[in-house]
Amino acid sequence: MTLPGITEQDNVPGFSLKKGGFLRQFGPAWLVMMADVDAACIIGGAQTGAIYGYGLIWLFLVLIIPLYIVQELAGRISIATRKGLGSVIRDNYGKKMSLFMTVPMAITDVVTYAIEYIGIAVGLEIIGLSIYLTIPIIYVIHILLVTKRRYTKAEKPLILVSLLLLGSLTLTLIMRGIEPFSSPLADPFQFQDSSTFFFILAANVGAVVMPFMIFFQASATGIKSKELRLEDSIVEKRRSLSIMRKETLLGAIVTEILMVIIEMTFTGMKGASNTGVFATASQLGSVLSPIAGEYSLLVFGIGLISASFVALVVISLASAWGLAESLKVKKESVWIIYVIESLPAVIAAMVIPSGLLVNATLYLLVAFVVVLIGPMLILGIIGKNRSIMGRFSNTRRYQAIYWSTFVVIVSTALVSIAY
Repeated sequence: MTLPGITEQDNVPGFSLKKGGFLRQFGPAWLVMMADVDAACIIGGAQTGAIYGYGLIWLFLVLIIPLYIVQELAGRISIATRKGLGSVIRDNYGKKMSLFMTVPMAITDVVTYAIEYIGIAVGLEIIGLSIYLTIPIIYVIHILLVTKRRYTKAEKPLILVSLLLLGSLTLTLIMRGIEPFSSPLADPFQFQDSSTFFFILAANVGAVVMPFMIFFQASATGIKSKELRLEDSIVEKRRSLSIMRKETLLGAIVTEILMVIIEMTFTGMKGASNTGVFATASQLGSVLSPIAGEYSLLVFGIGLISASFVALVVISLASAWGLAESLKVKKESVWIIYVIESLPAVIAAMVIPSGLLVNATLYLLVAFVVVLIGPMLILGIIGKNRSIMGRFSNTRRYQAIYWSTFVVIVSTALVSIAY
């Protein structure tokens, strides 16, 4: 069978997971997919369930396709070039273009950091810890993790935390229970001609592929290949491509199933249609505990902490790598970007009322679609450029699928704005 995006002769015959290559290279695609289920996405998914019940399950399942298409190309560019996306853009299209693609991502990421810090703080508040105590500690742990370890070393604890995220959110739904098929809330397909519906639609589409995800998968794949000392031969690159595609598809499926789980968990909960319920542990408990039981809040809190922490680290790495590659910052100086970029978010999370930050979440997700336009455009252009991609460039069929995906993603934001 021909793998999408390359020609028949580029296939890797007889590839087996038993050879250990999969586990050895596993990580970048999985982590970026798990980071996709961050505090902002959890809030968006919960809002969807609170307002429309199971009505947008169809959307989350459909979103597996664009999520895979975009992230596969990001990973393939890194495998073909053995570089991060920022470096590829700078080397081939100039410094100004690379900054034009990375700076908007870095700006929106600062707001995202603040929401992630709030997500972790709310989770820890459930345990009984103060936000003013936890956020500074989280900041220090975050900075130490991303600045003091090689990527392959930092990756391992994050994978463990991602599994905790997966288990805790699933357990929360089990404790909450599933709506009976006879319930009007259990209809998995809804479509309404209203401004609220299109806004929620755009927010969920904005949540599926965020700017940082493109940069992280490309950079992390390239960095890991260097740390593992993978060869630049065509054979090794084909093997890496096969592994990356399997990992990306697995991550895309699991991510969107998690979003379905979140939607189902908050279906029909009174008060959950207000994003402000996520601002404090007591407010969250007021909507979750009555239906899912008193221990559900603790389990969900663990999931919220796990999701927010994985996203915090992954977004931080993606943003810093993108800027560093665009500016050609020396490796030993990248820590400055981590510190400077994250510090405003820490201050914002402690000074600005958490309710205001949390309520801004859905608008941020819609804004992500707009910020995503530039990176998706350049991604498609690079993917077709044979002088950059060589044998790994897009086929005509893949190019058509990619640009169709681009049009659909951007259109949802434009329709939401028009309403």
